[in-house]
Amino acid sequence: MLKPGYERVHTMTDYHDGPRRGIADFDGRPHLYESEWDDEADDYTATFRLSPVEPRVLALALESWDIWRRWETAFHQGRATQDTHPALPAEKSRRDELEGMLKRDLEIDEQNFVRAVGEFRAIGDERDELGWPLLQVKWTRT
Repeated sequence: MLKPGYERVHTMTDYHDGPRRGIADFDGRPHLYESEWDDEADDYTATFRLSPVEPRVLALALESWDIWRRWETAFHQGRATQDTHPALPAEKSRRDELEGMLKRDLEIDEQNFVRAVGEFRAIGDERDELGWPLLQVKWTRT
């Protein structure tokens, strides 16, 4: 169950010392989130840019995310090797197809985005069907 003030994280496609990119709800609607980079500090800032995501794009992104999670699970179980990353061989062509379709749709809309600080947390002990913890995020507009 989500904590009050938190929203669901749907995907996390980039992680470096914390979630950096993916899709999460913001004000109850799916948004692409992308961590901002500070060239002077040579590090990520606490601020994310968020742009709305259409339902069609969310569905495709979730399918791609599921393919990657199946690969990641198989890799950690010793059933897949690094050279097959990011998809199991049987799903590689579909993953490639999805990535091609999503490439232009999963970009921050420079005309339609907000900035917010994100606080990411696991949703208690909740796990998905592959055993991955479910995430939530609390956004604070900047």
